[in-house]
Amino acid sequence: MTANVSLHRSFAIQLRVLRALMLREIITRFGRENLGVLWLIGEPMLFTLGVAGLWTLAGLRHSSAIPIVAFAVTGYSSVLMWRNSASRCGAALLQNKALLFHRNVRALDIFLTRIALEISGATSSFIVLGTIFTFIGWMPPPEDLVKVLAGWVMLAWFGTSLALTVGAGTSFSAVVERVWHPIAYLLFPLSGAAFMVDWLPTNLQKLVLLLPMVNGVELLREGWFGTVVRTHYDIGYMASFCLILSLVGLYLQWKADRRVDV
Repeated sequence: MTANVSLHRSFAIQLRVLRALMLREIITRFGRENLGVLWLIGEPMLFTLGVAGLWTLAGLRHSSAIPIVAFAVTGYSSVLMWRNSASRCGAALLQNKALLFHRNVRALDIFLTRIALEISGATSSFIVLGTIFTFIGWMPPPEDLVKVLAGWVMLAWFGTSLALTVGAGTSFSAVVERVWHPIAYLLFPLSGAAFMVDWLPTNLQKLVLLLPMVNGVELLREGWFGTVVRTHYDIGYMASFCLILSLVGLYLQWKADRRVDV
């Protein structure tokens, strides 16, 4: 009985810590004026809309029956989630070092706060854009919501594990953050946002599927567009990759707690 009470009390404290850190992060990033926290959704929406608009104005076409707006929304929304999560965690410990003076605040709390905000923003943007464009006829309705949700959850898991690894790695060396930024730019065109795996030559398909996020995007698009597209993915491989990366990230975070000089 005592153990249950103690566990419940610890869980309640942890929730209060995460809530306080999230409110602090929101106020620090977005302030209290103008749109405020709505920018959490507005920023990824503007980026996705910008890409879709440029593609439409340029008259770009691709070798499938997917509308160009639908293709952009299902691709770039997911990229923003994992890329921004990792980028925000890159300097998280350095920027919030003083908070670690508090006994109940750990490095993991700081990382999870930033990750949760980025995933929430990207998810809200994806839902809002998908709903609006489906309503006005620019996107078809999703054919299998379960697959769409599964693909999104897998991409969120990848973003979380990647962010933990990058964020904790910066506590060991500032080089990690500097190296991450060019890697993020290189991964952007290879992430599956701007192409379908089926469009590539067979030998390149196997190579690009080694990138876990490509598998998640393919699953998401299969759920949304169904038989209109031919997809290639291996969710078992993606889950194994994310599990290993999560364990690496948690281990580095555990070590980072002992390295930070409060």
